[in-house]
Amino acid sequence: MSGQAFTELQRRIAAALQVDGRASWRRIADALGEPERTVARHGTDLLASGAVAVAGMNHAENQMILACESVLGAAQLVSEALARRDDVVYSYRTTGELNIVAELGYEENLDELLTLQLPATPGLRRLEAFPVLRYFKTIRGWRCGALTPAQEETLAAGGGADRTEWSLPETRGANDALLLQALREDGRTSIETLARLVKMSETSVARRIDWLLSSGQLSIRALVEPADVGYPVEAMLWVQAPPQRVEPLGRALQLWPEVRYAAAVAGKFQMIVNVTAISHAQLYTMLSHPVWAEHHTVVHTDLVYAARKRGGRVLSV
Repeated sequence: MSGQAFTELQRRIAAALQVDGRASWRRIADALGEPERTVARHGTDLLASGAVAVAGMNHAENQMILACESVLGAAQLVSEALARRDDVVYSYRTTGELNIVAELGYEENLDELLTLQLPATPGLRRLEAFPVLRYFKTIRGWRCGALTPAQEETLAAGGGADRTEWSLPETRGANDALLLQALREDGRTSIETLARLVKMSETSVARRIDWLLSSGQLSIRALVEPADVGYPVEAMLWVQAPPQRVEPLGRALQLWPEVRYAAAVAGKFQMIVNVTAISHAQLYTMLSHPVWAEHHTVVHTDLVYAARKRGGRVLSV
């Protein structure tokens, strides 16, 4: 993470990569109405510095959100240990009693995860697990608000929409694991480089990547710290609502630009929502919105004060 606010052009380039992380600098320049050399220079600098990372993320069959309480003074240790797990998507430290929040992908190994692996996490005192039942929005669908609707529409044709549902095939192609690994490391790896890696034609590789994306096996995400693009306040909302209200509430929240992530879960909470704001006052305005009363909700709010992993990528420190 860079820790430094972006310039207006950098925000627009980051926003373009949020729409299509694999878009060429020429295509982004055309959409923004800026010189290609200028966009390429700033975009390359953003990627090289780590201020923006474009990474592929594999989808697991199932996802679960973990709310953890650390031993006093061990929050950083717990967050780090979870972030280093390959199956963890994000790891945040928060102001709540359950002061570390993480998301983890799993198959059918809940018994081992919940009774052996996770309880052995260094510094962990208590753990609560909330299996995800349905996504309403993922960070793939979050935008930093720097593009006009026309610019976003121009770029969206090549990037695809936020996928909130997927079903994994029983088997993948012989080279899919290599392609997925390469794109996890760098979501902008060129078709030419990927073709050399798997010893296939560029046309075949392009078709295979299109299939991995369209079938939900993979998503390409531009990862950026919200504070760097003008949203220094981030929070996790733990929402209790009557079951019949969850679907309409989720559909309403997925339209909010401040919502980065929203999921229906099993457990004592019915939804978990990650939001960003430009100030505490804006967060208060969100929390006092009539939508919460309309759907008879109770909302518990924890501020996110540190992220160790986002979108499957461990952040630099």
